[in-house]
Amino acid sequence: MSATCAGARRRHDDTPDTAADFERLAAMSEGPEREALAEKLVEAWLPMAHRLARRYRNRGENLEDLEQVAALGLVKAVDRYDPHRGGAFQPYAIPTIVGELKRHFRDCAWDVHVPRRVQELRNKVRATIRELATAEGADRSPTVAQVAEAAGMSEEDVLTGMEAIDSFRSLSLDAELAGADDGYSLADTLGRPEARYETVIARESVKPCLHRLPEREQRILYLRFFRDMTQAGIAEELGISQMHVSRLISRSCHKIRKQVEAEPQRENVPVPV
Repeated sequence: MSATCAGARRRHDDTPDTAADFERLAAMSEGPEREALAEKLVEAWLPMAHRLARRYRNRGENLEDLEQVAALGLVKAVDRYDPHRGGAFQPYAIPTIVGELKRHFRDCAWDVHVPRRVQELRNKVRATIRELATAEGADRSPTVAQVAEAAGMSEEDVLTGMEAIDSFRSLSLDAELAGADDGYSLADTLGRPEARYETVIARESVKPCLHRLPEREQRILYLRFFRDMTQAGIAEELGISQMHVSRLISRSCHKIRKQVEAEPQRENVPVPV
């Protein structure tokens, strides 16, 4: 073999010769000694796992997180590799580690999770758009029809894939809007609940119940809750005892609450009485 061919097939510096260690590992029973040897093998091949993880950097994920995912794939490869089936460890480990990285992007890296089929459409559409955009003579983004024809997809699937492209990363509510002044953010465009809506609903709920009360009880509730009079003041104005006023207020409020709660369409409406 020529020197050039030998150089072309030269292994990476991060692919150590651990064949003897794997033979020992396969012959060992479960226990601390086997765990220690497996850990040693993982450490030896960790640089290769990190190299594979670096292939996926600049895709929106932190490199340290990707290296941890690759390390997890390496641990699985070391645990499952059987040297007696033939074949070196490296060609066995690489698909295992890369598969773990791809699963991470598929299952964990999306801010808005979408079905696997839609993720596959997104990947296919994105790759086709890149190919068409870099084609010789291309001076603008390809149309949906062009992408569909080049990828062998329906236009509907192309549109679904294009929508999914924007689902990988979400926009923070604190992000400033393009062209906005004074830090105007997306959160500033959202509506807020009106604090007095519940009060209006509660008043409308109790209104018919109030009208069904005896006139004296209606007057007592009006003086207490709308004129903000004390029970002593109401008792003096009506010529009855304060204790009687207290009992009438409690009885009237209890009666109104029961009537409101008994109406199905008014369930869970707060009653400010």
